[in-house]
Amino acid sequence: MIEEAKRSFNKQGFMKTLGAKISHIEPGLLKIRCDKHEGLTQQHNFFHAGVLTSLMDVACGYAALTTMPEGSDVLSVEFKTNLLRPAITDVIIATGTVIKTGKTLVFCEAKITDEKEEIIFATLQGTMICLKTKN
Repeated sequence: MIEEAKRSFNKQGFMKTLGAKISHIEPGLLKIRCDKHEGLTQQHNFFHAGVLTSLMDVACGYAALTTMPEGSDVLSVEFKTNLLRPAITDVIIATGTVIKTGKTLVFCEAKITDEKEEIIFATLQGTMICLKTKN
C-alpha cells in the first residue's frame, strides 16, 4: 500500500497548492515536508493554523492507508487539533503515525515540528475510515 499511498498523495491538488511533499513513508508512518511561503502564513507571518491542521490530517490519512488492505481508500472521520505554539520556522514537518488499526477504523496521531523535528508546534488525534474501493 505504500506505492498506492504515494500515487494517491500525488493526486491531491491541495497538497500541490501548499507545496507539500512526502519526505518519508513506511507502514504506519508518513512524513510531509512543507516550505514556508507568503501564501501559507497568517497576519503575523506564522504558518496558518489551517495549513498545520491540513498537513497533519493528510499525514494521518496516508499513514493509515499504508496499513489497510490492497484496494482500500481512506477518509477522515474526525480529528482534534492542539496548537501548542506559533509555527515560527521556514520548514515544517508533519508526521502521521498509526496508533491502532481496526477492521474499519484507524486511530492516528500527528505532530507538526520544525525541520530538525526538535520543536513541536501542533498535535492532532484523528480517526480514519477504511473504504473498500476494489474487490
